[in-house]
Amino acid sequence: MHSYQELTSAERELWDAYPTGRPVNLGTSGSDVPPEDGGGWGAERTIRAGVVTALLLGANPGPPGTVPALRLSGARIRGALDLSGAEIGHGLWFRQCWFEERLNLYGATTRTVEIRGCVLPGLDLTMARVEGLVSLRRTALNGRLELTNARLAGELLLSDAVLSYPRDWAVMAGGLVVEGGLFCRRTVLHGGMRLLGAQVAGGMHMEQARVHRPGAEAILADHAVVRSLALSRGFTAEGTVSLRGAQIPDQLTFDGADLRADGTALDCTRMQAGVFIFTPAGPPSGAVDLRDAQAVTVRDRQDAWPDTVRLQGFTYGSLHETGDLEAASPEQRIAWLRRNPGYAAQPYEQLAGWYRQIGHDDDARRVLLAKQRHRRRTLGRPARLWGHLLDTTVGYGYRPWLAGLWLAALVLLGTTVFRAHSPHPTDPGQVPPFNAFVYTLDLLIPIGGLGQRSSWYWTGGAPAWLAYALVAAGWILTTAVLAGITRTLNRN
Repeated sequence: MHSYQELTSAERELWDAYPTGRPVNLGTSGSDVPPEDGGGWGAERTIRAGVVTALLLGANPGPPGTVPALRLSGARIRGALDLSGAEIGHGLWFRQCWFEERLNLYGATTRTVEIRGCVLPGLDLTMARVEGLVSLRRTALNGRLELTNARLAGELLLSDAVLSYPRDWAVMAGGLVVEGGLFCRRTVLHGGMRLLGAQVAGGMHMEQARVHRPGAEAILADHAVVRSLALSRGFTAEGTVSLRGAQIPDQLTFDGADLRADGTALDCTRMQAGVFIFTPAGPPSGAVDLRDAQAVTVRDRQDAWPDTVRLQGFTYGSLHETGDLEAASPEQRIAWLRRNPGYAAQPYEQLAGWYRQIGHDDDARRVLLAKQRHRRRTLGRPARLWGHLLDTTVGYGYRPWLAGLWLAALVLLGTTVFRAHSPHPTDPGQVPPFNAFVYTLDLLIPIGGLGQRSSWYWTGGAPAWLAYALVAAGWILTTAVLAGITRTLNRN
């Protein structure tokens, strides 16, 4: 430890001010612009890291009745500021300072750590306990911010900062616990954010932030528990945003966001969210994965989804269109479901259930009909032919009125033809008079009879073939109607 006589004038000023928490400004500006030329500052603005360490570890506690604090502005911190494992009972405030080496608070216990408008090559708060906030506002961090398993009683403020650790994790915060909020507004990160299993009680706010990690995860927040997550209002991610298994009970919003990735742009597999707002500035360049995710409410815009949206197992309580556009039609919602690769029944059943819930039974049937048509493409040739027949005749049971139209058309055809060409009686003088309309109905009814079909017969010609065709059509219509009704009853 340095004696007082060995201290420079700048260090003595800090030493004397520390016991009462008096601010020390070695610079000339009170702005928050990070200094670019701090490495060239002379002795009048240089503080050795060992002096700072000695003060924070109790070298000059001051008289009773005072509250020490380190408040330093405009200084160059020379050497390694190593406070790993330390117990620091007072706050640290650095403003417009230039650090020669990274600040190490690994496993330390401290109070507020505020580094504002500074330049430093890294900050290690791994497993630290901070009884206050941690602030890096307007700071240029040319190294990694390490917060793995740290616990903060206050907030984590990273707004307006620049964090650079290209092609790797600029923020390592797995297991981080923040009792306040995490504010990362207008921040630029050259590197990703790793928040695996983090807990942020006050929500995470990343409006207008930009995260650059192409070809990898820009944000990895799998299994995180975050009150709310705002990746909106100009938020940009070059790389995957991964929220697999995350729990976001309040709101997850991508309003006005820009998501760019070569593969999956947004991975929300098994995520649980309250209100899920998906209205980015434009469709993500990569896929959106919502498999087995849950949301109480979904608010989206149809032109915001990419070409691939994995929806298998995605459940929601309500579904709403936002913006100035009219509410999405069932056809638009069906087109949304078709963005899911391959065929899956659950997304159709989920959407149909939502329509039934709000009393739109006709729309629900349209969705279920679209499901059967999509499924038909996956079947073999015989099953596809049978499916086409069911679709044409009764709309798979969701349009039973089609059978009535077919029946009316066949009755009209048969009545017209049989009025022009009469058959022969089976027992002349003993059969009822021929009635073309009743005879046609008798041919179309496969079970029972009206007495016409058994009393009259044809010896050949086109009318005879029409009669045979009507008998076959009657069986086909009856079978299709029964199959359609059975399918509908089983599904509902």
